[in-house]
Amino acid sequence: MTQHRHRGSAGRMAGHLGWFSIGLGLLEVAAARPLARGLGMRGQETLLRAFGLREILNGVGLLAATDRRPWMQGRIAGDALDMATLLAFLRSSRNPAGLALGLAAVGGVTLLDLLCAEALRSEEADREARQRATHAYAGRTGFPQGAQTARGAARDFEPPADFRIPGPLRPWQAA
Repeated sequence: MTQHRHRGSAGRMAGHLGWFSIGLGLLEVAAARPLARGLGMRGQETLLRAFGLREILNGVGLLAATDRRPWMQGRIAGDALDMATLLAFLRSSRNPAGLALGLAAVGGVTLLDLLCAEALRSEEADREARQRATHAYAGRTGFPQGAQTARGAARDFEPPADFRIPGPLRPWQAA
């Protein structure tokens, strides 16, 4: 199907999250050292760069895909990996406040990702239901015995007296 499935509001939100992924990934790749220092994860710059590359790939996938749902699931999986990594460093971190701030940020973005994934699922289900409903009524005409049978059926119909326009309300007619 060549139809673009991401044109609804959830699709637009997924696109914005795709751009966010690319920006975050570029930050993690380009500024891994200061980021590691701020999180209290010195020596883990290579890990942060790898996470950055994952973010960039996921962002490009979200922007390029016709069906954005799998890419949103990838973002959610990446968020879980980010949280697990940050939690693993919580006890050994030299900057627990920075790490807690990082956890809060990842938690907030995870919430957005979950909401967007659910909205994408819901939009797709609605679209499929509309297509099924359209197909169910595609061959119907409103004439149970066909249009040809209905033609001329009311030629000899005489409206009842109470259906007729009263004389004073009838349009003027020349005598």
